[in-house]
Amino acid sequence: MGGSGTRLRGSVAEAAEMGCSRSLKSIGPKTTLVADDLEGAIRKLKAERDGEIEVAGPSLAHSLTELGLIDEYRIYLHPVVLGHGKRYFAGPRPPLRLMASDRIGEDVIRLVYVPA
Repeated sequence: MGGSGTRLRGSVAEAAEMGCSRSLKSIGPKTTLVADDLEGAIRKLKAERDGEIEVAGPSLAHSLTELGLIDEYRIYLHPVVLGHGKRYFAGPRPPLRLMASDRIGEDVIRLVYVPA
């Protein structure tokens, strides 16, 4: 699960915001804290709502990947070189299949992958 304040947001008509954390004891208004049973919380969210669920943070993405709960990865490639930071795939990269790619603006490419 993610660190402090890792956010998960369902982008549906009535957006549900969840904060996934092992260290936080409370979270702001209109946001649900998921401290335990990440798998159950996400399965429930997917069953109750239609639409996309946006995930931010490599630790949370890794946990959801291991649980088999990610249907599609959208990776936005920006021409910027960073000297440090967390890898997007915290563990071994799962087998993926490229489904689409498109240019966004002048210098961003969106890559869409699904689990292979």
